[in-house]
Parts: sequence; C-alpha cells; structure tokens
Amino acid sequence: GVGVDPKKLSRRELERLTRGFVDEIHDIIGPDTDIPAPDMGTSHEVMSWIRNQWEKYHGFNPAVITGKPVEEYGAKGREEATGRGVGILAVKMMRRFGIKPEDCRTAIQGFGNVGSHAAKFMSEAAFPVVAVSDVSGCYYNPKGLDIADVLRYTLANKGLLQGYQGAEVLPSDDLLALDVDLLIPAALGGVITMENVDKIRAKSIIEGANGPIYPDADQILADRGVTILPDILANAGGVTVSYFEWVQNRQHYSWSLDRVRQELDRTLSDAFENVWQESARADVSLRTAAFMIAISRVKRATELAGLAL
Repeated sequence: GVGVDPKKLSRRELERLTRGFVDEIHDIIGPDTDIPAPDMGTSHEVMSWIRNQWEKYHGFNPAVITGKPVEEYGAKGREEATGRGVGILAVKMMRRFGIKPEDCRTAIQGFGNVGSHAAKFMSEAAFPVVAVSDVSGCYYNPKGLDIADVLRYTLANKGLLQGYQGAEVLPSDDLLALDVDLLIPAALGGVITMENVDKIRAKSIIEGANGPIYPDADQILADRGVTILPDILANAGGVTVSYFEWVQNRQHYSWSLDRVRQELDRTLSDAFENVWQESARADVSLRTAAFMIAISRVKRATELAGLAL
C-alpha cells in the first residue's frame, strides 16, 4: 500500500502516485492472479488509472481490477454495494427477531461510501435512522433524520456532514453510546474497545466497517446478549459485486443494475441463512458460525484436491 493522505494531494499528484505504484506491482496483479478493489482513500477514478497503467504492460484486460467507473468497464451498482448489503442484511436480521423496520431505531457511524448507502437503503425500507456521524460530529434526531435531506446536503458539501442544520450536533464518539436498537459502525476498524464497550446500549450491531470491534470487547457484548453480525458477512456486498464485475469483464457482457442487485440479494441472503442456521445448530455466535463455515469449505476443497495431509 501507499501511506499518504490523498486529500492533501492534487488530482494530478494522486494520478502520478497511482501510476508509479502500478509500475512496481504490475507483475503481481492480473485477472487470473490478484485482482485489486477499492478501499479507503481510493475512488473509481483511481481504479481506472490502475487499469490503464497495467494495460500499458500487458494489453487490454479490464478484469485486472474492480471498482472501475461504469464507462471504464465497471459494474453498475458497485459503488452502493457494501452499504446496500448492510441494509439488506439488517432487514433480514430484524425479521428474525420479529422486529419491524419502523420499530428499529438505528445509528450509523460513518457517512462515507458505506454509511451513506446503508442509510439510504434503510431509510427507504422504513428504518428510523436517528443518528449518523463523520469526523465533524454526530448528527442526532430521536424521531429519525430526513436521510434524503442529509444526502442532498452532503452531495453539495463535498461529502461532509459539517454544518448540517437538520439535527442536534453531538461529539462524534457519542453515537456509539446512543440508546438504539441497531448500531452500525461503518467507518474505521477498532472503534469499540475495552474502554468504551460498557457504554454500548444497542441491542444488535452490524459491522459495516472491517474489524470495528476488538475481540475482548466482542466477547463482553456477546456475554451481554448483544447480537453481532460479523464483518466477514455484513460488509461482503462490495467484494461480492467486485466479483460480479470481474465476471462481466471476462464475459465481455454488461449486466443491468437490476440483475446486479438481484444477484447481490440472493448471494447475501443465502450466506445469511447458512450462518444463522449454523449458529443455531452449534449454539455459537454468528461470527464463530461464519468462521466455521468458511474453514469447513476450505477443508473440503483441500481434501477434494488431494492436498490434505
């Protein structure tokens, strides 16, 4: 990776840095080896630069990277996929508890690509999203935020919540301690720690970010009866649609947005049902159940390939 704050670089500087990075790694990435995808600090434009620079060495093959703009052989629905997946799974998990969306007060930490799309999907599904946050603060309305208005504001304000007047403004960290039914940490990893775990009042947590809960804190929450949908499943929507993008690139055929969404819903729904059933069968947490399924699949594949000792 590259240790740099892209917000401090001009567009031209970021492009030169990206292309220089690809010059060093082009031989170890490719459509049949390692296929990069976007993460923090990158954008669909950066993915397009990577593809273009790689093709200077290896020739046309857009399947080398995912998260590209649609105009550059990207997949429709890729940008929304992680947040949309969080929303899809929130609906399914609340249904398991017999809770209607309109009765599930939700707080979302982070209003970037994941948090904003999760908030949009969940608001449209009738969840009262009572709080969202970014580095500028926590924006709270106990009756539910007007998410459409929040989204319009951030679009006009370079993606930032700072200055939004339609809610009470609290310190950013206060969001984690709000009395809500569902908490979605969708920003950075390691935000729920041994120092603040006792302040968590949410009854359920869906991990929109990667590793937002430290293991010791995770155990404490589990002992308190808090249901946690783990990141390995909860935020898999993005990498799932990245796979769909790779498939489309290999087929040289573009799917419609409806098809992408339908395939995403089916894939996540099947995975959720498998994890939920394994959790009930083995009497373990959803996180442990997800790991058990993953390890058993690797074990079976290894055995079938004749590689097992």
